[in-house]
Amino acid sequence: MQYSFEQLSPQLSHVTFCVLDIETAGGSPTGEGITEIGAVKYQGGQEIDRFNVLIHPGCTIPPFIVTLTGISDHMVRNAPPVADVLPSLIDFIGDSVFVAHNARFDLGFVNAALVAHGYDSLTNSVIDTVQLARRLIRNEVPNCKLSTLASCLNLPHQPIHRAMDDVLATGDLLHYLIERAAALGVFYLEDLLALPSISGHPQSKKLAATNNLPRSPGVYMFVDERNAILYVGKATNIRTRVRSYFGTNESRNKVGSLLKLMHAVHYIETPDALTAEVLESRIIGKLRPRYNRAGTRVEKYCYVRFTTDEEWPRLVVTKTPSDKGIFIGPLSTRSAARDIIDAIESVVPLRRCTARLGRNYKVPEDAQVCSAARLGLAQCPCSGTADASTYADLVRRVSDTLLGQSTAVIDQLETKMRAHSEAQRFEEAAMVRDRINTITSALRKQQQTSSLLSTGDITIEHNNVSYHIQCGVLQGTRYSDQLFTPLISDGINVSDLIAPPIQPHTASGLVRPEAIDEIMCVVRFMNKLHNTASH
Repeated sequence: MQYSFEQLSPQLSHVTFCVLDIETAGGSPTGEGITEIGAVKYQGGQEIDRFNVLIHPGCTIPPFIVTLTGISDHMVRNAPPVADVLPSLIDFIGDSVFVAHNARFDLGFVNAALVAHGYDSLTNSVIDTVQLARRLIRNEVPNCKLSTLASCLNLPHQPIHRAMDDVLATGDLLHYLIERAAALGVFYLEDLLALPSISGHPQSKKLAATNNLPRSPGVYMFVDERNAILYVGKATNIRTRVRSYFGTNESRNKVGSLLKLMHAVHYIETPDALTAEVLESRIIGKLRPRYNRAGTRVEKYCYVRFTTDEEWPRLVVTKTPSDKGIFIGPLSTRSAARDIIDAIESVVPLRRCTARLGRNYKVPEDAQVCSAARLGLAQCPCSGTADASTYADLVRRVSDTLLGQSTAVIDQLETKMRAHSEAQRFEEAAMVRDRINTITSALRKQQQTSSLLSTGDITIEHNNVSYHIQCGVLQGTRYSDQLFTPLISDGINVSDLIAPPIQPHTASGLVRPEAIDEIMCVVRFMNKLHNTASH
């Protein structure tokens, strides 16, 4: 079942807030107990229910607390212990949003009492009116104490260190702050919960650029004053994702620099997440924005080639795919390709020399055996010391492994790893393990892409969205029987920018570097559908 954004993060006017305040016999939730609990539930700015009870704290109330709150030992002498009150309190709070002024204090006491008597801690969403006040009005008031805010803002209720009075004052403050937050485009619960985290961001004034962003899947683009695209990203909820960049946890490193240069945010709204992910990949690949690390990946992609078209095949790293030999890739880095070669060569003594060894090759009289061959790690046909039939067996073993027809090489590596481990050579065992993971991951990726390419032209239906996929490439998306036409938010047609690759693979079915990222998007999507269906 899919939920709308309004169901996942409702408008604030539809949210039930439970404003709570407690009075205690001390300041530690693990020591002195609760003396009073007050709570009021609000919805749409109106009070809908109240909860107020005195509680026997299980200890003597100190004189200074009596002076502060007016709650004495005599007042709570016949009051119930907190254990008797908790079931009613849990029921009253329900799944509402927990609100308190300095929520850490009140929530700490409540959760300590719950855990002490065998209940789970509250997991409700929490709003702290202290944090909201610091975000919205800190420069307008001397401090953010509840009494100060109630006085400066002329709230209808004033706190007096009694639970219900303080709750009513906090409720007044909550609704005042919600009105102030609306000026920042905060109309949904999710935005209100996130608001305190962006309080200290130096670029928070630019939040206005996010006010009209849609709460739907799509691609977003940060642009500078000259409308040049700085960064491209994807999201299942464009508005929420873009606003998250203003959170304190993402204000460091390149994000801070990006936001300084940002002038506006453009977007392409899509009917689903897969289309957004594919469009993001295409735009990054064609524009290579300065803040997208992924923009440089295509240049680094390479392949492992087993030169079975040669008389004495060997393993090499190459940037260019062809129809000669057996290829694995594209791989994201040259080091990954090198790891695969080193792993195979560590258990299969293939030749490592680079000499051209055609059918008419003649061994020079002064030919020397290479050092790897002298150590028994490689064959050395260029010196005439290699046996052709033995070498053919090695070639067959490696070929079958790379083609997914055998696990012989992987089995040898696992045996080697276990031997290192048993000899307590754990670093060497870990290195072999990592190389096994690199090979198996590359082979799995190869099998997945080959399988998808072999399906040819297919159409997949999911959640009222229809995908036209041709040899692994998304050619078009239909939503509610309407062909999806991508447009940037200002109405610009982006057909050239997001057009599918013309030649995504070679004639032999090898994926080209410029197409692998988006084909893997489709692979992951189809795997997810398969896993969901199997469960």
